[in-house]
Amino acid sequence: MKNGVSGQSPEELSALLTEMGEKPFRGKQVFEFIHRNLADSFEEMTTLSKALRDRLEETLGPVRSLVEVARATSQDGTIKLALATADGEVIETVLIPMESGTFTQCISSQVGCAMGCRFCMTAKLGFRRNLTAAEIVDQHHLARIVAGEGRIRNLVYMGMGEPLLNFDSVKQSVTLLQHPRGCDLSRRRITLSTCGVLPGIERMATEIDAHLAISLNAPNQELRADLMPVSKKYPLEQLMETLKKFPLAPRQRLTFEYVLLKGVNDSPEHARQLVRLLSHIPNKINIIPFNPFPSAPFEGPTEEGIAAFVNVLSKRNVTVTVRRSRGSDIEAACGQLAGKVGDSRKATDNPAQ
Repeated sequence: MKNGVSGQSPEELSALLTEMGEKPFRGKQVFEFIHRNLADSFEEMTTLSKALRDRLEETLGPVRSLVEVARATSQDGTIKLALATADGEVIETVLIPMESGTFTQCISSQVGCAMGCRFCMTAKLGFRRNLTAAEIVDQHHLARIVAGEGRIRNLVYMGMGEPLLNFDSVKQSVTLLQHPRGCDLSRRRITLSTCGVLPGIERMATEIDAHLAISLNAPNQELRADLMPVSKKYPLEQLMETLKKFPLAPRQRLTFEYVLLKGVNDSPEHARQLVRLLSHIPNKINIIPFNPFPSAPFEGPTEEGIAAFVNVLSKRNVTVTVRRSRGSDIEAACGQLAGKVGDSRKATDNPAQ
């Protein structure tokens, strides 16, 4: 897919405007209209002449690369958006309410996912394609319109797809979201989550200015390889060695996400193994009780199981939080709404099938 207007840097837009016979500063104006003022069309860029706005529309096409096609709002305040791409794919982004009254936004980086993690709903959708930088950035812009300006506090690349397998577009999107002429987001507000793609982690260490989170989910190679096929290509021992070299600021820690599956990876012994595995890496652990989806091969843990697992970690002075599932009444598992809406759109487009 061709990268859209919202995926272009101020310098790239200035070059485009220069080719059209305009002054370079017009490119910076367009960038600010899109990223700071959330303009939906060139027509809204009223400091530009009507003739230039018309030319931009004709030359560059739509400002937005995504269109909202469905929205679900949970009783707990979670908002899930299904967004359609120009070529008819459907992705999703989720706004998760925080106690402060703000939101954390979960962003997708691919249409579907190729990693095949057995506990993930998105894996059931298969992999379709990478998202462009514009399609990643537009998720945030559309969510800002829905949430209200200033209410999205953090961004986490934990939606559909593996961010580090779409490295260049993800890198460009982070750069754009951090640009002072646009959203001006701090690095400490952006987190990329990976299932353990080692070449991407190595590149991220020097090329992307954001936090790193590791979707771990098992404390030993045998179990992790069973749950997450990526661990067969990039074994747990290699992953740990790579993470030991990842540059961290003083007092900074890597985040490890651990989806707790009843009777699979939730025993006290698993917790003790986890402590030993991470003992040489500054860490904090997010425990995520499994949120079942239709046909899921696993069950969520019991409250007693969660407490016992966390207790083992806490007694060993591990910083641990339990991230409770949100939006259970709106098809909360990642990929569910996008899959449902996508199937509906395909049925509408192909009524004979």
